[in-house]
Amino acid sequence: QVQLVESGGGLAQPGGSLRLSCETSGFTLSNYIMGWFRQAPGKEREFVARITPDGGSTTYADSVKGRFTISRDNGKNTVYLQMNSLKTQDTAVYYCNAPGGLSGNSRRAADAVFTSWGQGTQVTVSS
Repeated sequence: QVQLVESGGGLAQPGGSLRLSCETSGFTLSNYIMGWFRQAPGKEREFVARITPDGGSTTYADSVKGRFTISRDNGKNTVYLQMNSLKTQDTAVYYCNAPGGLSGNSRRAADAVFTSWGQGTQVTVSS
């Protein structure tokens, strides 16, 4: 069965960096657009970033553009999110999944391909 296992979160100071990893299994990663989503307390899960199967094209939410970088290693079945210049508003639980919709262009978490989400990884940005 599909498994998505996020890791790498933790406590960071404003301006700091973290690198998240998403280890996948149960499907052929290279066949899917993959993405990161996040959910802050009391808020809906929101889109963060997306990457095409070959890694050649990426898309970011405006709130993280220029600070976060999504990448992937299909050989290792892993998707990454490098987060730099962290802000307190980046505090959330971060999840990976395959964005749904036409050509994976939906930013709605509810449209994600895999209905079973991982446990997520907590990112807390605080001084």
